[in-house]
Amino acid sequence: MSDTLKHLLHPKFLHMTLFGFSAGIPYFLIFSSLSLWLDQVGVEKSAITYFSWAALGYSFKYLWSPLVDRLPIPYLTRKMGQRRAWLLCIQLLIMVAISLMAMTDPASSVSALTQMALAVTLLGFSAATQDILIDAWRIEASTDKDIAMLSSVYTVGYRLGMLTSGAGALYIAAYLGTSMDQYNYFAWKISYLSMAATMLIGIGTTLWIKEPKKAAALVHQTSDYLAVVGVFIICVTVLILSYQLTADFFQSFRNQLFAWSQNRPLSATLTTASQLLLALCLATITARLVATTRWVNTDMIKDVYWSPVKDLFLRHRQHIWLLVGIICLYRISDIVMGVTANLFYQFKGFDLDEIASIVKTFGLFMTIGGGILGGFLVVRYGIMRIMIIAAVLSAATNLLFMMMVNMEKSLVFLTFMISADNLSQGMALTAFVGFLSLLVNRQFTAVQYAMFSSVMTLFPKILGGYSGGMVEQMGYANFYLMTAVIGIPVVLMLLYARKNQVFEFDQQSDQKTSPH
Repeated sequence: MSDTLKHLLHPKFLHMTLFGFSAGIPYFLIFSSLSLWLDQVGVEKSAITYFSWAALGYSFKYLWSPLVDRLPIPYLTRKMGQRRAWLLCIQLLIMVAISLMAMTDPASSVSALTQMALAVTLLGFSAATQDILIDAWRIEASTDKDIAMLSSVYTVGYRLGMLTSGAGALYIAAYLGTSMDQYNYFAWKISYLSMAATMLIGIGTTLWIKEPKKAAALVHQTSDYLAVVGVFIICVTVLILSYQLTADFFQSFRNQLFAWSQNRPLSATLTTASQLLLALCLATITARLVATTRWVNTDMIKDVYWSPVKDLFLRHRQHIWLLVGIICLYRISDIVMGVTANLFYQFKGFDLDEIASIVKTFGLFMTIGGGILGGFLVVRYGIMRIMIIAAVLSAATNLLFMMMVNMEKSLVFLTFMISADNLSQGMALTAFVGFLSLLVNRQFTAVQYAMFSSVMTLFPKILGGYSGGMVEQMGYANFYLMTAVIGIPVVLMLLYARKNQVFEFDQQSDQKTSPH
């Protein structure tokens, strides 16, 4: 026991907690707090939830993970090391993005709303890049003995960051006098500038830690990596321009579709999806064409992109589609439901102080408790068992939201609902982070984990972007029932994997917990 306690007092656990805090700050500034801000301005719910697509940077970070893994930053990499140099630059960029959001009043004009969208997109990109580096540091600093507890303290720090940017931002905004009845831009401006300042904790941690010994070294020429950066910038530019240039055409298509269906949310959803899909296709075609030019090193592309994927397929070739299904769907229930949660609380009549006190503060402490509990349970019973239990609870607790739809406003029931939901989410996140970390080959640490976490959130976040339209069409009760039902397939996948002992670490945990 004393050896275990001594091991847990290692500085890396404190470092991981502080990094988790830094990673958790941007999340609610993109989803939760921003949705309440835009709701007070009077933006339509369907448009508000589209802002969650700004966080798709988390789902595509695999594309640039090899760059931050290996591309050196002039001067800083030589002085600080690869991981720390990138972390410092990205954390400063996060502060800039949050500050840009603070300096934008979405109520002032349509162009201001566009400016807000660009600032949120920058925040999503930079926050996702920070996650790449923190995930790599966590895995490189861990051993098989402490991977679960490192994941647990990361969850604790992450939720404390979410508490700060969720409840903290709302408390500041409410204290300075903004509400649904009386919108006050100054209150939100000070709130978001305060959140930008909290990133100093992450910057301080980056300056404090030592560079991990296993950080990847530069393999190819710097010009090869810069060429890939150029391809990425060109593709993003094509994506944005094609989306903007087709706006008039799709607006006309949207009007015609509405005239035919008389369903405004469905028309808006199908139109936006088609417009985004076309832009993505054009960007992909551009990437393919540019990548064939001679200034792009195809050998480097194969090395940094294909090799990690090939390694994963070789190690899990018998059950690769089961693995992809589990990763894609494990968090679908809580992500899709969570995009509209704050809109629901405000719809039920809860003010910002109540949301901050119960949903953000108390709720996140329950998530932290679930994260710690999940860490200990994983050590005792193995990852797969806890993943199954947490997946069932995460889907089932969405039914509590459905029950609340037809109830009178009740702080007692809200507290109970948030306790159950956040406790299960904390357990699920800790178990799932540990699961993904054990799947990683440390030869490809940053790239493979970025790939896993990209796949993990891609489909749920795309679906979550339509959640506002779903609520307008289905109503809250049917929407929350749907979010519970879509959590069933992943439970069945996990039960199959557990029964057939698909993953080696699951077999090892069985041996450790066996009474014989």
